[in-house]
Amino acid sequence: MLPPDPMLLQAFGLLNAGQEQEALALFQQLADRQDPGALATLAELNWQGGLLPQNFAAGRAFYQRAGEAGHVGSAIYATNLLAHGYVGERNWGEAMARLRHEAGHDPARAEIAALLAALPLTKQGDPATLPRGDRVSESPDTLLFKDAFSQAECDYLIRIAEPDFQRARVLEQHSGTERIDPIRTADEAHIHWLNENPLIHAFNRRLAALSGTQADQGEPLQILRYRPGQHYLNHLDYINGAANQRVKTALIYLNEAYLGGETNFPRLGKKVRGWTGTVLVFRNALPDGRADQMSEHAGLPVGEGTKYLASRWIRERTFVTP
Repeated sequence: MLPPDPMLLQAFGLLNAGQEQEALALFQQLADRQDPGALATLAELNWQGGLLPQNFAAGRAFYQRAGEAGHVGSAIYATNLLAHGYVGERNWGEAMARLRHEAGHDPARAEIAALLAALPLTKQGDPATLPRGDRVSESPDTLLFKDAFSQAECDYLIRIAEPDFQRARVLEQHSGTERIDPIRTADEAHIHWLNENPLIHAFNRRLAALSGTQADQGEPLQILRYRPGQHYLNHLDYINGAANQRVKTALIYLNEAYLGGETNFPRLGKKVRGWTGTVLVFRNALPDGRADQMSEHAGLPVGEGTKYLASRWIRERTFVTP
């Protein structure tokens, strides 16, 4: 790998010194010369917002250019974005070709490609087959799908989340911000758009098919970890006053080596214990748009072992439009 251009180091020095406009001018000058580091920096600045107005389309374009210029991380992001198409074009076939190329020199991408190769998928990355759902309840509309995910797929989700776990937060209904609250003591890791690789996207398309929705209605997949004593007390996933409501929730039970930790529906008098690969889908909103109070649920405290769960909140309409 070539050392960075001295001008790039100068641009970062200006940025750290608070001379933001001067730094941006240098980044742009270097980007015009196809400098991979400058292109990757502009990609991140556009994607994250702050110093520049948040612009997902511009960020995606810069990731593409940075990857073409030799920035490996940006090339991976560009492949992920092409696979799911949340902000711009979606081309599953081209994304798969790019992934196979990346797999030749990146063990992590090779694992993703191998797991995908074992899946029965359509040419667009949708599941070719689905398990039959067993009805748990009519109200809320709740289905349980056994063996919806394999042991290897569940193990993969646990493994990639482990380094990123932090205390789970709850959504403040009035402000729309997230905060730590004793109602929820588990740990969480989010898989956001840039890190939603083709395998994760195939998982999200499977959840969409099981829930009768589209993949772009889902919020980022969360991986949850419940250690002994950790819980999520009774709550609704419904968001009061939301213009784009959380109408459904999909849960993937990722392991079974724990005691306690059932998903409890107190108004139904029912507890659900999912085994590895089980998916539970339930509806949070009534047909008229009001909250379905029967969907109140809790993650009961774990007694022994560690419970792992993946959660995807599904909105009424496309959620990922910037």
